[in-house]
Amino acid sequence: MSINEISRTLMLSGGDESVQLLGKHDRHFALVEDKFAVRLIPRGHELEIEGAEEDVEVVYTMFQELLAHIRKGHLLTGREFEYALKLAGQGDVNLICSLFSDLVLVTPRGKQIRPKTIGQKRYLEAIRCFDIVLSIGPAGTGKTYLALAMAVDALKCKQVQRLVLTRPAVEAGEHLGFLPGDFQEKVDPYLRPIYDGLYDLLGIETFQKYREKGIIEIAPLAYMRGRTLDDSFVILDEGQNATSEQMKMFLTRLGFGSKAVITGDITQVDLPRGRFSGLEEASRILAGIEGIAISYLSDKDVVRHPLVQKIIRAYENYKASGESSKSE
Repeated sequence: MSINEISRTLMLSGGDESVQLLGKHDRHFALVEDKFAVRLIPRGHELEIEGAEEDVEVVYTMFQELLAHIRKGHLLTGREFEYALKLAGQGDVNLICSLFSDLVLVTPRGKQIRPKTIGQKRYLEAIRCFDIVLSIGPAGTGKTYLALAMAVDALKCKQVQRLVLTRPAVEAGEHLGFLPGDFQEKVDPYLRPIYDGLYDLLGIETFQKYREKGIIEIAPLAYMRGRTLDDSFVILDEGQNATSEQMKMFLTRLGFGSKAVITGDITQVDLPRGRFSGLEEASRILAGIEGIAISYLSDKDVVRHPLVQKIIRAYENYKASGESSKSE
């Protein structure tokens, strides 16, 4: 160790902590040493961190934050470790523990629902603090799933009496008419992502019981007209495909003791040519109104396969280059 380097020692209580912190076959070593000017030296139940003082302190603090999280019983995933490393590299090491300790609920299968990015955490905090939240971001950022998790938690905690979940059926005209079955069977394919999320969060039996009792209602957006929704957690999914008129209709359904979340990706509008996205319009009209929050998620908040982030960025770059060439 040179004269300009320092060393810090981290105490580990057992093999399981070492595996979570350092990864299987110490795969996290290379990730840390590639990003920071440090060397990691394991010695039994001790982990020595040597290197440049500033980097050693950041890595030592990051490991302490992660250890505190692990010792609360959370199983640290490789994806979470990589995100923690990214935060540490950005100077946000102090956010790690608060991010991973934000537990929304535990599913019947024992899956812990937590925010996986800072953007997702801010989104959850907006839902907790505001009665109306518009969530805008690309696919894979957890907009719908996290809103459903918050809705289920609110129902279980008796903050609301029912959940009302809706989506625009953008082809509710002639194309939908060719599908077999009654109207509900025709629109169910549009609502399938909501069903899938609730099956995961509640279990199929509990979901069916709530559905039969009217505690959970899933319906196309057109069914919301003329209603007042009191003591409800209301979610409008795929809000970018609501027209201006539909969005205004939906927003004015909110009654006493209710909360509404509108999610959507304004880069994926499926409305007919000449129809303007109600979500994009609402994000401008409602900006700055007290009691309403607009939460923007980006490719940095994508929690699907890592290639999804790259795909989103590639399309954004392609669109930007096309627009710039048109302006020349």
